[in-house]
Amino acid sequence: MPTALTRLLGPWRPGDLDGFLALGLNNLIQILLIISLCRGILGYPDALLFGQILPAAGVSLLVGNLAYTHLARRLAAREKRSDCTALPYGINTVSLFAYIFLVMLPVKLAALNSGQPEAAAITRSWHAGMVACLGSGLIETAGAFCADRLRRWLPRAALLSTLSGIALGYIALGFLLRTYANPLVGLASLAVILLGYYARVQWPLPTGLMAVLLGMVLAWSSGLIHPSTSAWQDSLSTVKLQTPTLHLTTLWQARADLLPWLGVIVPMGLFNVIGSLQNLDSADAAGDHYGTRSCLLIDGIGTLAAAALGSCFPTTIYIGHSGFKDLGARSGYSWLNGVVMGAACFLGLFGLISLLVPIDAGMAIVLYIGIAMTSQAFQATPSRHAPAVVLGILPGLAGWGAQLLKAGLRTGGLGSEARPFNESMITQLASGDVWAAGAFALEQGQIITSMLLAALLVFAIEKRFLAAAVCSGSAAVLSWFGVLHAWSFSTADTVLNLGWGTGQPWAIAYGVITVLILIARMLPQDSQIAG
Repeated sequence: MPTALTRLLGPWRPGDLDGFLALGLNNLIQILLIISLCRGILGYPDALLFGQILPAAGVSLLVGNLAYTHLARRLAAREKRSDCTALPYGINTVSLFAYIFLVMLPVKLAALNSGQPEAAAITRSWHAGMVACLGSGLIETAGAFCADRLRRWLPRAALLSTLSGIALGYIALGFLLRTYANPLVGLASLAVILLGYYARVQWPLPTGLMAVLLGMVLAWSSGLIHPSTSAWQDSLSTVKLQTPTLHLTTLWQARADLLPWLGVIVPMGLFNVIGSLQNLDSADAAGDHYGTRSCLLIDGIGTLAAAALGSCFPTTIYIGHSGFKDLGARSGYSWLNGVVMGAACFLGLFGLISLLVPIDAGMAIVLYIGIAMTSQAFQATPSRHAPAVVLGILPGLAGWGAQLLKAGLRTGGLGSEARPFNESMITQLASGDVWAAGAFALEQGQIITSMLLAALLVFAIEKRFLAAAVCSGSAAVLSWFGVLHAWSFSTADTVLNLGWGTGQPWAIAYGVITVLILIARMLPQDSQIAG
């Protein structure tokens, strides 16, 4: 006779343990990244990180995983099957990097440059991240009702190349540099991942778990990590019940921070929606048909719950449903992942876990994700669209390069009240063939720029010149108002310069491109589609 727990959560299958290890490890790496980046890049105190952000993220993980468990059980009952696999779900990796580097860090630096104290700048940065997460959740929820139509209109190359630009720069290249800075741990773990996922080597343990355990052993034995007594004490101090609290008033007061970052929030929200649709297609091909509307609503509600409770990081359906199905996972792995991850967030355990499992031990998995996402941009689009994919990747790389350049300049002593960023710096860099002005221009609105450039070239390749002209015309309008490319110096950063005509040079250039496209439409053309 089924127990109450079985009736609620569904039967347990042997493959659910393997599925839990795979999904739990993925979620663990995301949370370790949040801890590492929020501490190291943003300077967030542990009280904020473990008392507000992670408990809110825990709620979103718990709610979403339980919801997908329910959907899998309902599908199994409706179709009278026992092999339905729940959709894998967790924190969105690309949004995590995009919001930290493209929203939260600029907001903090701008606040510091305006004379606000460190604590106030951190609070403003956190609130901006919550608003960005809220915007993503609203887009995901709205996408439940119109996503299929949107998916048919946007060229796949435009979406995937934009995603790849972030994945290749902020994720893959960033962690590749760290890998070669600590080669023993980084390269050994990376070898396990590449051999397991690409050469299909059967390790004694699941590939991801094998890489992390090997990385841990090498990191501890080589002396790469040697936590101090105070670090252990600080981590142990976070181990207590941390309950999330509602921040609706904070979100309402911070709504003014939404407008300057729509150029990041809207494309990232669209990526989450389109990515979820693609993963639903993958599940359908594996034999599990889940309704688009219900799944996107789960994503949206999970992300909205995260934002309302203090998290800055959207949630989404993960790729790899067929892989979990091949492991024999059904619905049990999903609810177990939600319960374990949620409990660890609520109890403040991840501070201690981050000492035991250094990010160096798990970054090979994130590097693999960057490689896989960039590869998909070429594999999942027609070969004739490959030039558009490359073009769409470049703004993301330029934005990442701009971040590196500015960090280097600040380390070299610029960016203080005595030595602020200035135009002479641009001239000196240009004399060394470093065109910082172009990097800073591409950094502003880089996600929209990438999408429009890639879409423009796709439409041109397909000889859809009016659609291509719409892309360049849109870029001209957005540039004129400063949404794209227009930038100005603050003391230690470059910031978006919104206003009438602030992006005039780029607007004029895009306007010329639009005219050229319309002229090209009237000229003789080869009847064969390029490529």
